[in-house]
Parts: sequence; structure tokens; C-alpha cells
Amino acid sequence: MPALIDLRRRIKSVRNTQQITQAMKTVSTAKLKKVQRPLMEARPYWHSYPDFLSEVTSWAERRVHPLMMKREEKSILVIVLTSDKGLCGAFNSNLLEKARAFFEEKAKRTDVRSILIGKKAEMFFKNLPYPADRLFSGNVEKLTREDLRELAGYLIQLYSFNRIDAVYLVYNEFKSILAPRITVAKLLPVEPTEPKKIQERLIPDWEPEMKPLFDILLPLYVETQIFHAFFESSAAEQAARMMAMDNATQNAEELIGDLTLVLNKVRQASITKELLEIMTAVEALAKR
Repeated sequence: MPALIDLRRRIKSVRNTQQITQAMKTVSTAKLKKVQRPLMEARPYWHSYPDFLSEVTSWAERRVHPLMMKREEKSILVIVLTSDKGLCGAFNSNLLEKARAFFEEKAKRTDVRSILIGKKAEMFFKNLPYPADRLFSGNVEKLTREDLRELAGYLIQLYSFNRIDAVYLVYNEFKSILAPRITVAKLLPVEPTEPKKIQERLIPDWEPEMKPLFDILLPLYVETQIFHAFFESSAAEQAARMMAMDNATQNAEELIGDLTLVLNKVRQASITKELLEIMTAVEALAKR
């Protein structure tokens, strides 16, 4: 049986680990609350804007704006959003496996490039044959709206100059604290809704003109969808880490209980052995 000192050391080690996981859970809970509120306030706008824009673009011809021009997908760009840190369950692993399957499927008929956000994505794709145009690693939590807006401008420039034929987003969407939903969304080109019958369509009078409106609406759409993906991923990460640390804290508590039970059994066995030795010595002295 293990020695008492070894059991006490292990119990102390597990208890120290439990304190760390409890502290990490508290931090993640605070970060989740900080991110969740603006996310929930902006989500209706983020979700309704694509439908609104698809309806508006159905009234116009594709040639009005470069971001509406649909081309054969010869070269695509995929943005993958992960976290820099681990200890968040299957948050990164499930997303990266989904992303790899998507890359492999697209690579059969087109050239696939990537923009990787998060150290986990960088490490995962490091040895895969998909070149990364840009990396955001080690400071994902510190990315500002200006950084994301600059990324949106970079994507718009690439698509407008025909350097890529489509842009996709792969990220975790925050659906609940229990589990995120892995989302693969097409960002560019902007897809209009199916045109309705002439008598059912509302033909607008563009004021001032059609093109200036799309020059504002379409870049704004790209920016808002990148904001959407980033904040959804941030909230899902904190929720996943909070749940993982909560499970780790509970497992540590159960392990401490099991080790304490073993410790008590070992100590009881040691006491019983000492009593037997004392009784044996007393009986031996009594027979003299």
C-alpha cells in the first residue's frame, strides 16, 4: 500500500490544482459576462443584416459592385478563428477538425488559402499544405475593432482585384454555455435572394443612385460579419473554458475524496498493526 506521506503530498497537489481551476473558472465567468452582453445586444442586427442585404442586392445587377460579382471558385480564402490558449475542452479541436475537412473538400477543385486567427489554428495548420496569407497569433483577445476593420478592408481589396473568388468564415458560434455551434459561412461574394415574380417585386427608386449606396452597404456588411464571428468565437471560448474548469474542479473534488478514503484506510491499517504488535508484546511479557 502507498505510504501516508505520499498520499498526503498527492492530496495537497490535487487541492492546489483545484484552487487553480476554480480561479480560472471565476475569471472565465467574468470574461463571459463582459463579452456576452454586447454580443446579445448586437446579435439581432448581425443576423438580420445579411438577409436585408440579400434582399436589396436582388433588386440590382451583379455588375453594380465588385463584391456582388460571382466567379468560378479557382482560389478561395478561408478565415479560421480559434483561441490562443487551451484548457477549454473540445472548443479548438472540434473546430479545427471541421476546418480541415472543409479545406480538404475544397482543395479537390480549387486553390485554398487561409487567414488564421489564434495560436491553436497556427499550430494546427503549420504542417498542412494550405498557405496562410496572414496570422493573428498570441494576441487574439487584444484585437480591436480597428484591427478587424483593417482585415475587412484587406479582404475587400483582394476580392475586388480578382485575387480570390470567395471568402469563407469558420468559427464557433455561441449558442449556449453547454456547447458552441461550429459555423462555416460564406462571406463573399454577397448572394442575392432569388428574384421574385415581376408583379410581386418592389422595384425601388434609388436615391441618390444605386452604386453609392452599395459602396457603403457592402463594405459595412463585410465588417459587421467579421465582428460577428470574432465576438461569437470569444464568447464561446470563455463559455467552453468555464465549463471545462468547472468539470476539472469537480473531478479534483472527487479525486480528493477518493484519496482521503485511501489515506484513512492506510492509517487505520497502520494503527491496527501497531496495536497488534503491542498486544503481542504484552502477551509475551505476561507469559514470563
